[in-house]
Amino acid sequence: MLPPVIKLLPEHLQIIQRHAESTYPEECCGLILGYMTGSVKTVVEVIPTANAWNSEAENFAENSNTHSTERRYAIAPEIMLQVQKSARDRALNIISIYHSHPNYPAVPSECDRLYAWPGYSYIIVSVQNGVASEINSWTLDENHQFQTEIIQH
Repeated sequence: MLPPVIKLLPEHLQIIQRHAESTYPEECCGLILGYMTGSVKTVVEVIPTANAWNSEAENFAENSNTHSTERRYAIAPEIMLQVQKSARDRALNIISIYHSHPNYPAVPSECDRLYAWPGYSYIIVSVQNGVASEINSWTLDENHQFQTEIIQH
């Protein structure tokens, strides 16, 4: 079986990195549209979204009142639905969700794992002192554990 791959253009990576730097020291988040062929996801568009953690935190069981947008992210459900509808109208799908880790490595947290959905890629960019650095992509396996996904650009 081939390892999962997500293909992004350099400008897609730039959008994610700029968004992450512009929201530092808070986490950024966004949606990525594209399509899947076999085990390869191809990115068509990156859509930065607002971090709605402050208004959505009560929908998350885990210590929702002890964290802020500096350590958590959420995309508002109405934004997810709006983007999904727009994507379908263009024969695309939401294939990935991205977010940043301010002053933390680009590896998923336990919270990231708990609330992740199968089938999506999860791109995480580390932002160290305001500068985007390491960027990694992850997918869930059949045991709901994150596995590395190859980023092609």
